[in-house]
Parts: sequence; C-alpha cells; structure tokens
Amino acid sequence: MNIEDLKIPTHVSIIMDGNGRWAKKRGMPRTYGHRKGAEVVIDICRDAGNLGIKYLTIYAFSTENWSRPEPEVKTLMLLFGKYLKICYDEAQENHMRVRVIGDRSGLSRELQEKIRVLEEDTKDFTNFYLQIAINYGSRDEMIRAMKRMIADYRDGRITLDELDESRFGSYLDTADIPDPDLMIRTSGELRLSNYLMWQHAYSEFYFTDTPWPDFNKAELVKAIEAYTMRDRRYGKVKEA
Repeated sequence: MNIEDLKIPTHVSIIMDGNGRWAKKRGMPRTYGHRKGAEVVIDICRDAGNLGIKYLTIYAFSTENWSRPEPEVKTLMLLFGKYLKICYDEAQENHMRVRVIGDRSGLSRELQEKIRVLEEDTKDFTNFYLQIAINYGSRDEMIRAMKRMIADYRDGRITLDELDESRFGSYLDTADIPDPDLMIRTSGELRLSNYLMWQHAYSEFYFTDTPWPDFNKAELVKAIEAYTMRDRRYGKVKEA
C-alpha cells in the first residue's frame, strides 16, 4: 500500500514492550534495552509527525513497574530524567507539546520539576502532541478522577445531572486529548496492561512480535496499513 493511500489516525498510543527481552537475547542487561528503547521514541515521534499523526501517547512506566528489581527501577528513573532533557530539546526544535500523564506525586521532586518545566515551556506548541505515561495505571487514573469529581460535587461545583461520559472524561489525565484511534503493542503480548482502558473503548488494536527497540517507521506504517484496512463507522467497527 502506498503512503498516500493510508488512512492516518489522529492519535496513536503505544505500549513499548520487549526492551528487556531484546537486551537479554543479545547478552546484555535489561537496562541496555531500556536505553535503546528510549532512543527509538524520538525517531518514532518524528516519523509519526511526518506521516500526519497529531497525537502520540507512549506507556513508559506503569504503576505496577515499581515491583521490578530495585536496580532496574533506579536506572529507569535516571533514564527518564535524561530522556526528558532530550525531549525538551526536540520539542523546542519541532514545536512539540509534551505532557506527562500518571500520578507524578510518586516520582522524585527532581523528576517532577523537570516535568513541570517541560510542560510549561512547550504548552503553546501545536505541531505535534506527545503524551508520556509515567507511574500510570488506568485504574489508578480513574480512582483519582473519581476523587476529584466527588470533591467537586461535595463543594457544589457539579450536580449529579451534569455527570455523563464527557464530564467524567474531563477529570482524567487525558482531559483535552482525543481518544486514541489506534493502539499498538510491541513484542507479541496481547493485552492492555491497565493502559488507557477508558480511552481505548473504540480504538483499533494492532499487535506485533517486533520488540520495541527494533520498532521503526516501516513497522509504524504496517500498523497504519492494518488500521486503514479496517472498516470503521461512527467511531466503531462497522458490523457485517
């Protein structure tokens, strides 16, 4: 299929899986795979933007990932700090707005400050939108959203009659971001892993055996080709 024949999704979300296994196959520590995977993110942001995708959301660290070995978690946190600096420079050069979704209160003060600066200094950019899920879990997100919503109800800022899907969505981390049209998961796993479960209600899913460090523009195009071939109507897959 030619590039010009592709139906380009507005929003693509990605579960970047397989970093550790990719490194292990090469006789390297899991952290080597994470470093390689972080490098791939910038390339995919550029490729996605060039293809016409406007929003990209990546799953970098889940609420469940804290259970990984302590040295691996520490390395990941250090890697996030370095990556956010690279991301800052990339955002300034290409007018990319960057936001972090998830419970940032569980992150170090230093990392929280880097996130604050990154979001503040890119908030007016509109060429491309990157969302990074760090310390994110969909169930946790919905619980946090409900707590804020209940507080607003208790304080008289909303009524029960005002509560609908749109109102609830306004309390989520992705409040002003369109739901993903296409969700990609790498490395052969076939599950959502507590990722954007509300937002993925009508998304198309694409699973590939390619591990994240080997994911590239050609793999992204394959996913979009599969998306293009699916018949969608009114946000849902059209029934036969």
